[in-house]
Amino acid sequence: MSNKRIFLSLPKKSGFEDKYIQKALDDDWITTGGPNVNDFEGILEKYLGNESYVAALNSGTSAVHLALVLLGVKSGDEVICQSLTFSASANPILYQGAIPVFVDSEPETWNICPENLEVAIQDRIKKGKKPKAIIAVHLYGNPYKVEEIHRIADQYEIPIIEDSAEALGSSYKGKMCGTLGAFGVLSFNGNKIITTSSGGALISNSKLSKEKAVFYATQSKDDAVHYQHSQIGYNYRMSNVCAGIGLGQMKILKQNIDDRREINCFYQTIFKSIDEIELFQITNNDCFSNYWLSTILVENSAKKNINRENLRLAFENANIECRPLWKPMHLQPVFSDYPYYGNNVAGDLFERGLCLPSGSNLTTEDKNRIKKVITTFTK
Repeated sequence: MSNKRIFLSLPKKSGFEDKYIQKALDDDWITTGGPNVNDFEGILEKYLGNESYVAALNSGTSAVHLALVLLGVKSGDEVICQSLTFSASANPILYQGAIPVFVDSEPETWNICPENLEVAIQDRIKKGKKPKAIIAVHLYGNPYKVEEIHRIADQYEIPIIEDSAEALGSSYKGKMCGTLGAFGVLSFNGNKIITTSSGGALISNSKLSKEKAVFYATQSKDDAVHYQHSQIGYNYRMSNVCAGIGLGQMKILKQNIDDRREINCFYQTIFKSIDEIELFQITNNDCFSNYWLSTILVENSAKKNINRENLRLAFENANIECRPLWKPMHLQPVFSDYPYYGNNVAGDLFERGLCLPSGSNLTTEDKNRIKKVITTFTK
């Protein structure tokens, strides 16, 4: 049996990427924007449906930032952000000179807690700072409590930026994640369901918003024969070469989602008889998860020497990559002085949670090695 490194989530080639990359090279269009970018946006818009308009960018972080810009978030404004997420959800708030207000998770979906969200909004309003936006995340591809969160947002007239960086292909009541808020965000980083090597997208529900996003993403160049700029711009547009990779990747998106969900089923069969480990599962029939990463919670057992870190080290000793859940933003040194509303659900999940290898290209041999580690560790 091979002992090659099994990674958490590697990209899988479709075999069609080379054709689109070569076309970009043959056409000498190896800069930002271009035919591949336009085609990639069009395919994404068709896939997402729900009258979606997509601006292809160089990262999901750029998409979060442009969403804040388009919503008019300025220095001193406050933006509510889910605490249990990757830092890219929160960093752009600081790019704008705004103030992040972090909200805890709830235990059912691990996403932003409706009760604590409303507490946070009411308290910030009392302090004279009504939040300008809410950044809600579909963590690990699992939809947040859409109806509860959107009801609160609508009640207080606060727009939602729907961070779907991990949730391409996930949906709520048949509507694709990323199309449910004022703006949606996708990531095509190398570890995501599909990749453009690096890249992201901003989703909006109007052509005008897309055009504004592209304007800002291309250095805010005014319509003039010379280079004229009346607003601050950014170098955020996706390259034509990267978009070519994306066009090839879209051909296997459905297969990648099916593979990730099958991997989750593989873990179900392993953990169903292990009391100390609980595999995260979607229990709401209205929700469909791409299970971008399969995740577990580990209960400490001193008798069996079982805990999250010991299991991670057992995998590492077998040359298999696993990682703890995202460390909550309110516990990160860079964000520790900002407001936080919650009951330590996110902190507890971080202490006990582990992300398991979930790449669409896991082989039968890889799965056998993973299973052997788990069964040996939990004897």
